[in-house]
Amino acid sequence: MEFMSQTSFANRQSVAVLGGGPGGYEAAIAAAQLGADVTLVERVGVGGSAVLTDVVPSKSLIATADAAVAIAGASDLGVQFYARGANDKPLKPEIAINLAAVNKRLLALAGQQSEDMRATLLEAGVRIISGHGRLEGPNAIVVATGPGGTDFDRVEADTVVVSVGASPRELPTAKPDGERILTWTQLYDMKALPEHLIVVGSGVTGAEFASAYMNLGAKVTLVSSRDQVLPGEDQDAAKVLEKVFTRGGMQVLSKARAESVERTDDGVLVTLADGRTVEGSHCLMAVGSIPNTAGIGLEEAGIELTESGHVRVNRVARTSVPNVYAVGDCTNFFPLASVASMQGRTAVFHALGDIVIPLEQRKITANIFTAPEIATVGFSEQDIENGEADGIAHKLPLAANPRAKMLGIKDGFVKVIARRGSGTVIGGVIVAPRASELIYPLAIAVERRMTVDQVARVFAAYPSLTTSITDASRAMHAVSAV
Repeated sequence: MEFMSQTSFANRQSVAVLGGGPGGYEAAIAAAQLGADVTLVERVGVGGSAVLTDVVPSKSLIATADAAVAIAGASDLGVQFYARGANDKPLKPEIAINLAAVNKRLLALAGQQSEDMRATLLEAGVRIISGHGRLEGPNAIVVATGPGGTDFDRVEADTVVVSVGASPRELPTAKPDGERILTWTQLYDMKALPEHLIVVGSGVTGAEFASAYMNLGAKVTLVSSRDQVLPGEDQDAAKVLEKVFTRGGMQVLSKARAESVERTDDGVLVTLADGRTVEGSHCLMAVGSIPNTAGIGLEEAGIELTESGHVRVNRVARTSVPNVYAVGDCTNFFPLASVASMQGRTAVFHALGDIVIPLEQRKITANIFTAPEIATVGFSEQDIENGEADGIAHKLPLAANPRAKMLGIKDGFVKVIARRGSGTVIGGVIVAPRASELIYPLAIAVERRMTVDQVARVFAAYPSLTTSITDASRAMHAVSAV
């Protein structure tokens, strides 16, 4: 049996990618591997905002906060830090955070990641053009490359992949100034830990930064317009996180919608819809994002957008124009970097005739990088209550896990959701340190349609946190008999 070469497989098709974020990067790499002529247009740097101002720096900041928590909690395990003072008397040192050094490090990491990705693209034979690009019909991208947009480059292609991402949403009554009123892309210019950070918005972004800055030692107030943090997420997980926040000294203002944010002489003043005010040193606006789809020729090329401005795509990332695909946060699919990457590969595979498995939202694994982390996959318990699936959920507290006890972990749980009758695993929730790592076995179970009995029969190292997954699955043995 003879296999087609990469060049013949793609028939030397040309692919142009607008935007070098995770989705655009993966699309370019995949197309180059299949032998296509590939051009990537990016205005800020390979990796886009995900690498330069969003995912990489924010998760690096969170890793620093986790380290601070580990040091602070070491005494619970019998590890104590002392310095010798006058007369040989021990002094208990305080944990100090050099935020300027932290931000310098994480921005350097982001820059290095971007350069590594750029080098990988060039090695693969991808042509990279730096500049502002816009579609000129469905088969061409025009790029403004010179100062002030005076020079232009035109890229024609058989297939176009749009990966322009999204930007922080701004409210007219709370305009960011980059100094006191900030978006999450502007936090890394701070030279010192904020004395009192007010976070407006209790979704994923707001919760992550509120958690991080609390653990770094800042006073934090979280303004939530809903009755719980992380609205839309697993309620048990949200309750655990809110308990941890409150225990850590964070003030959580529920059902409190922010009407305006004003800068004062030495800080900020947040006015709530009910007339209450909150004063702080800084305010982070975490009220969602808007797609970067305006003014780049999408509608003129016949590409359908939603009312919110997102590109409407199907499960292979194809738009309403057959040869144009869109991936990542600019689409109406699912705003995660991992999803954007998968969309990018899927789009190119589909365009160039490779084997394609359409994406299913129910199989997407998501993680919230708070402390503890919250990882989810598949159907939720709320979906079962709403009648979207006939299933049963079983929750096992981590406090019962031997390894968790050894590590001093007190908060969190493993929740397995299985279909009634067959026992097939259809979802799961893990609240724990490094839940992003622990969710993978459940993600495999959902993807491969494994039953709880099959999961329970897999050997887990003892002691380990993963034994909570097998224990929860074993407890659900009777589900298949219901």
